Amino acid sequence: MTMSSLHPGLILLLTGAVAALVPKALRKYILVLGPALALGAVFMIGQGDLWVIPFINEMNLHLMMVDRLSWIFVAIFALLAFMGGIYSMHNESWAEALASMAYAGSTISMVLAGDWVTLVFFWELMAVSSLYLIWANHTARSRKAGFRYILVHMFGGNMLLAGVFLKVSAGEFMIGNITATHDAAFWLILLGVCINAVVPPLHAWVADAYPESTITGGAFLSSLTTKAGIYVMIRLFAGTDWLMWVGVVMALYGAVFAIIENDMRRLLSYHIVSQLGFMVAGVGMGTAMALDGATAHAVTNVLQKSLLFMCAGAVMYATGRRKLSQLGGLAKEMPIVCICFIIAAFSISGVPLFDGFVAKSITISAAAESGYDWIELGLSLASIGTFLSITLKMTYFMFFAPKQEGLEVGPIPKNMIAALIVGAFMNTIFGLVPSLLHNALPFMTEYHAYTIDHLTQYAEVLVAAMLPFMLYLSHMMPKSKLALDFDWFYRKPLASCISWISSLCCAIRDGLGAMVRESVESFKPLMNNPVAFIGRTWSGERPKQYNPNEYRAPIGESMLIDMLILLVAIAVFWILQ
Repeated sequence: MTMSSLHPGLILLLTGAVAALVPKALRKYILVLGPALALGAVFMIGQGDLWVIPFINEMNLHLMMVDRLSWIFVAIFALLAFMGGIYSMHNESWAEALASMAYAGSTISMVLAGDWVTLVFFWELMAVSSLYLIWANHTARSRKAGFRYILVHMFGGNMLLAGVFLKVSAGEFMIGNITATHDAAFWLILLGVCINAVVPPLHAWVADAYPESTITGGAFLSSLTTKAGIYVMIRLFAGTDWLMWVGVVMALYGAVFAIIENDMRRLLSYHIVSQLGFMVAGVGMGTAMALDGATAHAVTNVLQKSLLFMCAGAVMYATGRRKLSQLGGLAKEMPIVCICFIIAAFSISGVPLFDGFVAKSITISAAAESGYDWIELGLSLASIGTFLSITLKMTYFMFFAPKQEGLEVGPIPKNMIAALIVGAFMNTIFGLVPSLLHNALPFMTEYHAYTIDHLTQYAEVLVAAMLPFMLYLSHMMPKSKLALDFDWFYRKPLASCISWISSLCCAIRDGLGAMVRESVESFKPLMNNPVAFIGRTWSGERPKQYNPNEYRAPIGESMLIDMLILLVAIAVFWILQ
């Protein structure tokens, strides 16, 4: 057994267990101290550190294998757990504390896994622990969304497991890039990973489930599962060139649905699809610069998206409303939340001086350097959609539009404000000091964000987004209408299929029940008078009612049978002796 340092994922798993057991007064401190300890452990591990324990058939489980790629993802996930812990300090639910810490811990443990078996185990634990953050909302919508969520992730997990089984059966126990294989294991694993990476048409679960989670659970859900999928995609499928086009479709597809959406967290969930499109495109290009761009975008998007979800959660907590058409005028009543939201919006839109500016453009620049002009154009158009849907639409209708009638704003816990401030600081510091991010990137390419060309490109995006918003502001007002997504094409037929199967099963059950009832009813007279079933009595007369005393055998007959059995038993015993 080799253990060279503390394991940050296992620290968070232990934190969840302790938080579930301690009294309420201590739980809020555990939710901060545990992630802080895990974050400290991240900075104590270095490239090449191992946790290895014996398994079966002379194989070892590699619970921790650290390289530059895994380290930066572990660091950002531990930081998210720390911010999420602060954000949820006021939450008195021990089960939600357990689920959130277990979710973060299993995600980190999956990233650190060095072998297929360890990866699959923590992949499944990640899905199970995150499920409770949806069900904990205790509404009919959350129960249904959670059920669909676990069905989708069970399917994805089984595809991943099947691919891993083929890999291990072939003697490949350790994780590695499988881009060149294109065997059955390649496609099965890719399908499982694409579900977590919300690749259309396998993406609808994110906009279905995340809006129905608890307010504090949304801070964790917003960034862990999907970015973990991107990590595995970088690790396994870097250079799978057709993923470039998949990424562009994702970026545009998610941006369009974000522009038309009304529900705050549903809009942000669709925007996850769009942002992950940039990362998937970088994975497909496969160059060192593109992979650094995908990594940098994933890391900064964890900070951006979690802060956006936390701000949306704070608005929901204070107002009890979740739709943009029901809000407005909150800038005066929630100034800190407004400022933090604008910082997050500027960050995710790539505004200079924020982390998105120094990370998001790396992938676009990689496409330009590699000669992928159409990829560059598609990602640039998606950037306009980001600015339009988040920075302009959400910010205006939440904070600066006329206040809707009957809107009341209550106080929010101080710990939520503290978490927002920490998130806003982290989104700013990487933009002001980009070397903090660039020096930690796994493929160590050089990139300088603050160039005249890049600043000019951003000015073009700004103008391209602001003009249509200002000209068509009256048409940008969100409406409470149902936006049909691709999942309609399989959810409707599947619902009809399940209804038909259920009706068939119920019909079979009712038919068998009726048959049994009729059989019992027909046998009742025979049970009351069994002699009538056997035939005539010894006297030749059929009695009206069975009398056991009349037809009972004489006692001498029973004694004779007993004596014969005893004699046979004695004879057999004597022969055996």
